[in-house]
Amino acid sequence: MTTLPPLSLAGTLDRGALVPAVDLLANLVARPEVGARWDDESSCAGMTVGALAWHLVNQPQRVVEVLAAPAPDIEPISLDEHYARAAWLQQDLDGPANVGVRERGAEQATAGQDAAVAAAREARDALAATLAAAAPTVGLPWTGTALRTDDFLVTRLMEIVVHSDDLAASVDVPVPAFAPETLGPVLTLLTDLSLRRHGQDALVRTLTRPQRAPGSISAF
Repeated sequence: MTTLPPLSLAGTLDRGALVPAVDLLANLVARPEVGARWDDESSCAGMTVGALAWHLVNQPQRVVEVLAAPAPDIEPISLDEHYARAAWLQQDLDGPANVGVRERGAEQATAGQDAAVAAAREARDALAATLAAAAPTVGLPWTGTALRTDDFLVTRLMEIVVHSDDLAASVDVPVPAFAPETLGPVLTLLTDLSLRRHGQDALVRTLTRPQRAPGSISAF
């Protein structure tokens, strides 16, 4: 397995990328196709379209909530360590962490599409001031750890990009075209995690020599 140094994207992120990314998220959640299939099964097993839409909306909400909290007094961990510890990655789909995500989405989905769109736009409107006032590190109360603020923001951008694709695929509409400032750090994160998980040969061959590529280089 490839040995890599701890991953941090602190200082490389354009924090302004959050605002247009959330605009695209809100516009996707507002699409009539999403509302028409709100109670249907989504592309994420065990989640309805409505639950998945709310899971997307939770991402900018979480940014505002976490950045507004007091700065932690513990050392931040790296991004690779963050994902190495993630309960949802250590468990299968029926594990408590993943069941909890689905149950929360299902409960939120009862509020409907209009409420989801409004919540996304409310979070978007709070982002500029929240980002400007952010401390260098943030605490994650659900893990008891801390991340550098930029690293935390990249985790939310990744969730937005990946689950926007899931939601678009669920209702057969185009995936939002995210800006390079959004995609760049997300792809850096996913590539790094894939390399740690599968090694150099698997990643390079998949990108350049498909005839020798393994079946998957999934980051998770």
